[in-house]
Amino acid sequence: MLTIALEKLDFFPANRVTDDTSILTLKNLVFEPLLRWQPGGRVGPALFSRWTHDDAGRRWRFFIRPEARFHDGELCRSQHIVDFIAGILNSTDMFGMKWSYARYLAQAKISVAPDNSVLVDNPEPLADILDIFSEFYICRENAAGEAVLGTGPYRVEEFQRSTSATLASDTGKRILVRCEPRAEGRYELLKSGAVDAALNLERMHGIIDFDPRWRWVRALNTLSVMYYLNCREGLFASPEARLAVNHAVDRRQLIETLFQGLGAPAATIVSPFHLGMAEPIAPIAYDPDRARRLLDHAGGPAEVSLRTPLFMPERAPGISAFVAEALGRVGLSVTIETETDRPEYARQVGRKEIGDMAIFDSSPQSTYRVLNDKISSVTQGVWWQGYDDAETERHIAAANRAVADDDRERAYAACLRRLNAAPPWLYLMHPTDILATRPDLSRLTIDHKGTLVIP
Repeated sequence: MLTIALEKLDFFPANRVTDDTSILTLKNLVFEPLLRWQPGGRVGPALFSRWTHDDAGRRWRFFIRPEARFHDGELCRSQHIVDFIAGILNSTDMFGMKWSYARYLAQAKISVAPDNSVLVDNPEPLADILDIFSEFYICRENAAGEAVLGTGPYRVEEFQRSTSATLASDTGKRILVRCEPRAEGRYELLKSGAVDAALNLERMHGIIDFDPRWRWVRALNTLSVMYYLNCREGLFASPEARLAVNHAVDRRQLIETLFQGLGAPAATIVSPFHLGMAEPIAPIAYDPDRARRLLDHAGGPAEVSLRTPLFMPERAPGISAFVAEALGRVGLSVTIETETDRPEYARQVGRKEIGDMAIFDSSPQSTYRVLNDKISSVTQGVWWQGYDDAETERHIAAANRAVADDDRERAYAACLRRLNAAPPWLYLMHPTDILATRPDLSRLTIDHKGTLVIP
């Protein structure tokens, strides 16, 4: 039996989507996504084994993997998929806010089709359905009302929320999952021999020792740590001021100082593993002299209010202190406002109550989703903070119409290059996830979503 330690242990209701790495690890073992996200932002088969579409990209047909069955033996049918999607579209997220999926698919008709397939009809091209479906993990509830019945490689034999779970495969492999919220506690479980692998050790408060007695695995995460900038009013209504603060912060020094060098500077709104990033984009250079010149030209107030929670992202107060000091060196006077209620902080950001700037993290693996939810002045999604750039909108419109994979890559790349030149946010970094295992578990790894991969 393989024993692993996770920060969280839960099987959420079927209509709840999450980016939490612990929950995703469990989902990938027990459930299957409709389509499987791959580094580079394209997708491969999963529960949907194949798909077709018309030339315009308005009609998509997805075929369920033959003989896919839930762990209680029930055959997975297209009606299961249609009902599951309907549940998500009518639900809210962990902060009580409406999922954006309902907006993406507002005009789409999703229906059961012959040969155990699902039909998606939309009046406009919808190749981005591939991104959306990679985030839907199909499951059903058992007799106890727990959403633990999937079609994945492991079935749930025992489950105690926030405590432990036992998973078993048809080939006789078993996994014991233990919940330990503290990263230091997970590391101690590994060192004591109580577990074979411990995830998310990058979240330890102190220095990570990288003790050679253990096998260490590192993977850069797709998550973006950034600051929303208030593009509607105040200093950051000026494009030059937004570019200036991106020149003012030494991202590499931030990563070295607060994260032991574990991370990579961000260059645009998404990570190097997103669709549109096949050709790398260089981060905005640290250049405080240019930052001062841009601020002088932009004019506007020199006082800036910076908002931060205590966590999510990790080390948020420390990052905010670092950024405030950097902005002070280019002539800005920064006041830090701390919100201790993290869910309320998210709701405030959704209500555009960010002061001049507010630290946040951007987690979707879909370039389409980040643009739609956070950047586009046409959609003005829940996280949009007033950014309005005509050239960006032209690129977004072209990307939304692209259907073939290569065409989508090129179109989204144009969006991302423009957003590097005309940033809506203060870009900071992508963190590194850390897994530690017994030295003999050489095949155990993590992906760029932070999810444990068990061959």
